[in-house]
Amino acid sequence: MTVLRSHLIAGAMVSVLCLSSPALAQEPTPAPDQPLASAAQEARAQALFDELRCVVCQHEAIADSPAGVASDMRRLVREEIAAGRTDAQIRQGMVDRYGDYVLFTPPMRVGTWLLWFGPLALVLAVGSGLWLASRRRREEPQPLTADEEARLAALTGTPGDGPDMDAGAPHP
Repeated sequence: MTVLRSHLIAGAMVSVLCLSSPALAQEPTPAPDQPLASAAQEARAQALFDELRCVVCQHEAIADSPAGVASDMRRLVREEIAAGRTDAQIRQGMVDRYGDYVLFTPPMRVGTWLLWFGPLALVLAVGSGLWLASRRRREEPQPLTADEEARLAALTGTPGDGPDMDAGAPHP
């Protein structure tokens, strides 16, 4: 009896654990944003939010992202503005922390040339290849030699020097 009871209790505990684990694995909701006291500073923060990419969502600005990391990034931007940093210093701090990917418009430098000019280079290469292929001379077909005409006539069963038969006319 006690063995059955212990198995039932263990089974119930495993069931509760299995049912509650997805809820435990979810990211907790971030604390609500606290806007800056100055309207001008908050406007600067909002403008920076639209320029910075959420590193979790990857396609959303931190202004629109519900991720906890985006909330932390918004808080950090507000703290930097309150500390008196310029927009350029804040952007550079985010790049130092998260890399160039955090900016929706990456900087123009040697490491990002492929990103900036790669699509244009690909279009130009494909267009040049198609243009060269269309400009290539077509080779004119050579007329058949007498030997080749004789072999063709033997294969088709028609005389080589006779009049051409109409395709629609019945064959004898």
